Amino acid sequence: MINEQILDKTETLDSIRDIRIIQKKRGYRFSVDALLLFSFVQIPHCTNISDFGAGSGIISILLAKRYPEAKVYAIELQEGLARLAIKNVILNKLKGRVDVITEDIKKLKEVFKEKCFDLIVSNPPFRRARTGLISPEEEKAIARHEIKVTIDDILEISGLLLKDKGRFDLIYHPVRLEELFARIKKCQLEPKRLRFIHSKEGVEAKMVLVEGVKGVRGGLKVEKPLYIYDRNGNYSEEMNEIYGLNNK
Repeated sequence: MINEQILDKTETLDSIRDIRIIQKKRGYRFSVDALLLFSFVQIPHCTNISDFGAGSGIISILLAKRYPEAKVYAIELQEGLARLAIKNVILNKLKGRVDVITEDIKKLKEVFKEKCFDLIVSNPPFRRARTGLISPEEEKAIARHEIKVTIDDILEISGLLLKDKGRFDLIYHPVRLEELFARIKKCQLEPKRLRFIHSKEGVEAKMVLVEGVKGVRGGLKVEKPLYIYDRNGNYSEEMNEIYGLNNK
């Protein structure tokens, strides 16, 4: 049983893969995007990882489990989400290995030394400010729209804080891919891997996974597409694997 002091009536307790995550019933909740980004990471080993816009901490916690020798820094601007991330770190017995830092990404050069991370991951706001339907709930709006942080902010800081040959992995919207590539090269990063995410075969991509590497030559690898659902409307075999369902 979970300690009642950790979980309150406004929260839910969810299990995913080999971790447990506390989330608010109302407000921003993690989606499949977080698991897709986690599955995209392929760095063989690392000692320092940062998760920009960590939310409730799911990606940070999963990466800490995968890389037991690494220190993970979960960066989250919104205090409510940062408090949840701290609770989740404690719940998953990762205190001391995952540090939650409540800070504006734009100010991280005042917190960390340059060239300190092997890997930075980000599930950033996809939509420009003042475009599309903005959620009336501030927590969701900030997570989805570039209200407090932009992709330029994230790329600029990543270029400064990544080690040479360090990797930057993010999930983004295909509509803004050309814009992303133009900006990523300005920040000492070179796009090296790309993977499109489709709901099912025969429909256009809904998301794209991109990896940039610092200080290397060009040469982009486009990986096979990932389909979330099969022809019968069930999760694809790969999605079952990503969710950890094949081992249950």
